[in-house]
Amino acid sequence: MKTIKTPLLLALAITSVLAFNSCKKDKDEEPTTTGTTTPPFVACTPATAYTPTSATTPRLIFKFKFDSTQVRLDNVGNPSTVPPGNAAQSPIFNLMSQHYIELAGDFDLVGSGEVLHIGTQTTAGGATAIEYCASVQSAEDSVFFSIPLDSITPGSYKWLRVSLAYQNYTITYKSTAVPGGFGTGTIASFIGYKTYIPGYKINGVSYQPSAGTGGAGNHNQGYWGFQTTVLGTNYFADGQAAGTTVPNPLFATSPIPAGSCLVTGEFVDNTMANSPLVVTGLETADIVITVSLSTNKSFEWTDSTPDGYYEPSVGEAVVDMGIRGLIPIKN
Repeated sequence: MKTIKTPLLLALAITSVLAFNSCKKDKDEEPTTTGTTTPPFVACTPATAYTPTSATTPRLIFKFKFDSTQVRLDNVGNPSTVPPGNAAQSPIFNLMSQHYIELAGDFDLVGSGEVLHIGTQTTAGGATAIEYCASVQSAEDSVFFSIPLDSITPGSYKWLRVSLAYQNYTITYKSTAVPGGFGTGTIASFIGYKTYIPGYKINGVSYQPSAGTGGAGNHNQGYWGFQTTVLGTNYFADGQAAGTTVPNPLFATSPIPAGSCLVTGEFVDNTMANSPLVVTGLETADIVITVSLSTNKSFEWTDSTPDGYYEPSVGEAVVDMGIRGLIPIKN
């Protein structure tokens, strides 16, 4: 099966991505310029299974849930509908990775809460960036991070802050070039503050960022790749948006910098009632947190036809991609 990087008309039109709020760097992620390198074409495959430390004490465990029925939020945490003239679909999320996890109480500034995790970073591309090849890409219901409870500062934590780094999902599009008129494609979206990408794979096929996006190396938040297969042939397109929309509720008691990468949610119990996460350090059983991410109509485009179907071959432009909110549920 061959791959064509000169995109099919349906793939080419996806380059007209519009970005909203650019992502600012989280605390402890400030870049340092150390020069540049020219890496070889290495299409790495990040791990898809998280490996915990060997500690056998009870743990705080995090798992993703991708929920297309969860409330759809705008970038300040208000319920949001698709505006007139646009259409949207709820993609099928395949994988997600994160770079930063923090527990916070009321009035804790970013970084002043309990920082549980900062992912691997590298200066191989010059400025400090997330090392894509060292990340862990997690499917729904699989553990994406865990930590012994007795290593966490005891306290009551109201908020969970997570900086998402990469997402992989499947969309449906309409095109006369596809038998039957409809096809599916996969989007690889790099949504961390900056990511070092020597090469990557979509559905097992190797790709390198195109010269038009800067080639292999560091890529600012908003780089994406798109792949579809038509009659046995792979088609690939990629692009660099200035940013991507991430819901950042500006809760009065949990200050989040405007434009931050961090997605924030208030802890709830299984009844969806607000309930802080209490850690004593003396727990005798694991605590599992389901990080429920809203995928409710998260892929949005200008419906110029209009017919409610995404048709890149007629120039319908993507205006939003990503997730639409976070709810951390204690199980």
